[in-house]
Amino acid sequence: MRHIRPGKRGIGTALGVAVAVAGTLAMAPAAAAVTPGTATLSFDCGSYGSGEATLTATQDGTAATIEVSTSAITSPIKIGANSVESTLKLKNGSGTTEFTGKANPEIPAGSAVSTGPLKGTVAAGDRLEATSLTVKALGTTATCEATSAQKPGPFEF
Repeated sequence: MRHIRPGKRGIGTALGVAVAVAGTLAMAPAAAAVTPGTATLSFDCGSYGSGEATLTATQDGTAATIEVSTSAITSPIKIGANSVESTLKLKNGSGTTEFTGKANPEIPAGSAVSTGPLKGTVAAGDRLEATSLTVKALGTTATCEATSAQKPGPFEF
């Protein structure tokens, strides 16, 4: 019979601890991430124009943000930072999820509108695809409707 002196651990104990730690790490939940991180689609904004938009999404638990940059709307005059109010509607199965915000960089006259981060709440497994964008700035509201599907596809949370 083999005896192990107090304070000494055998190789079997070390292997047992390593296996237990590895099993715990394998069962730990993966960090939340939205895929794809960036998508493009086209918008028609009526008399305000039409063009492509780039949506960039991030996720932190159930909180998500989407940044929007679009050539569909250009500003005839300079727009100050944090003065554009926006709502992005996204199809979520048979329902709709909205991302809203009043954040934007300063937009020079004649430049494309960028807005965000727009904030929203998501659940694991949500598949969101943009359907419309409403932008309020300088007392004017432009409503843009998606005219193409998101590429490469819906955001998956």
